Amino acid sequence: MLNVSVAELRGHLSSYLKRVRRGEEIVIRQRNVAVARLAPLPESGQMDEELSGLAAQGLLRLPVEPPDWRAFFALPAPQVQPDQIRAALGAEREEG
Repeated sequence: MLNVSVAELRGHLSSYLKRVRRGEEIVIRQRNVAVARLAPLPESGQMDEELSGLAAQGLLRLPVEPPDWRAFFALPAPQVQPDQIRAALGAEREEG
């Protein structure tokens, strides 16, 4: 696993992304402390395994059949009043 500083990553991002595409993982360090990791996205088969694992833990439900996108987008849009949106945003800001 390769270690790079934030400054080095900024200066050569394209070359590091090429390395990640080839399967390498890169640890990003800020002031010599590891703060993040760049890793390739899983292949579709691996993603299916990950989703199956989450479903086995009860954290999500897998679809029984593929979604009918035409029917989904044919549904009417929700009617939300602007004052309801402002109230929800205000409440969220107070929580944060």
